Amino acid sequence: MKTFTEKQLAEYDGKDGKPTYIAHKGRVYDVSESKMWKGGRHMNRHDAGTDLSSDISAAPHDTDVLERYPQVGELEKTEKEATPIERPLPGWVLWLLESNPFFRRHPHPMTVHFPIVFMLANPVFNLLFLVTGIGAFETTAFHCLGGGVLFTVVAMVTGFITWWYNYLGKMMKPVAVKIPLSILVLAIGIVMFAWRLSVPEVMTAKEGADTVYLLLSLCLFPLISVIGWYGATMTFPLEE
Repeated sequence: MKTFTEKQLAEYDGKDGKPTYIAHKGRVYDVSESKMWKGGRHMNRHDAGTDLSSDISAAPHDTDVLERYPQVGELEKTEKEATPIERPLPGWVLWLLESNPFFRRHPHPMTVHFPIVFMLANPVFNLLFLVTGIGAFETTAFHCLGGGVLFTVVAMVTGFITWWYNYLGKMMKPVAVKIPLSILVLAIGIVMFAWRLSVPEVMTAKEGADTVYLLLSLCLFPLISVIGWYGATMTFPLEE
């Protein structure tokens, strides 16, 4: 079986019609047939023609996915392999990862769905209340807002863990957009929840719903949509 040096492996980068090879723990695989490696890049961050041993260890799928593709050789061992790659993770993140397997299986993609649904539901039910006059819709909007605030905090914490674990805390455009917008959504949610809690008739007063409160509610829709869209580009990157 052929032995590849890192320089030789780099020639199979999947570009300009070249085969797409990747290495994992000393084995070189041909993933040219995988649609996920089209153009020599996977998930907009992993490049073909390189040793992805450390990257795959943090992937949301098991390493046995590589067994679907033919092994075409072995990667020549180098001295630097003896030095383990250290991830600059905060101490409390390391503790979570080591003490609970749940946090090693990427909790953010699961938890993030809850604040998305709850926060989008709030303006929808508020509008239904204004159109129909049915008080239960407004009550549901309030309850959804409470759930949205709670799970936004959860999603932000798990998002931070995943960002450090998968991307080593590297700042990228989606992250640069999601962080401030998530903070803004949380702030709006807290203000609205406290407002509605202290003034229960904010949406039901005879003179009509408070305009500012309603506008804050409606702002949640575009904000959550933008956050969700940029999050999706990290999981399902756009074709370049």
